[in-house]
Amino acid sequence: MSPEDSHLRKFQKELNAGIVALVLLATLAEAREPQYGYQIAKQLEVDDEDNNVMKPGTLYPVLRSLSAAGLLDSYVEPSASGPPRRYYTITETGRAVLQQWKDAWTSTRDFVDTIMKDSRHD
Repeated sequence: MSPEDSHLRKFQKELNAGIVALVLLATLAEAREPQYGYQIAKQLEVDDEDNNVMKPGTLYPVLRSLSAAGLLDSYVEPSASGPPRRYYTITETGRAVLQQWKDAWTSTRDFVDTIMKDSRHD
């Protein structure tokens, strides 16, 4: 692995940490009924080999973390087709935090876009 690849991996990992949480909260805020992990993963699946954001192994720890923080509620239900499933719903606190995160995302994205646009003219 080249030094550039190593830097890219580190940058992508740090960037993805907050994005995954934001996307999960947004997805659950739009859900009409409780969702389980695999169901959420399928909704967010991107047919792109270069997708470094929503990897299946990333989803479950973030769901647990959001639940532990009180942003999601969860319950376990038996499944006829396999192991029990944990279903998630967004809490009212989660909805409030989601709005704050959306605002922060928009502001950050706009700032970065402005800087990147200006740097292309150099």
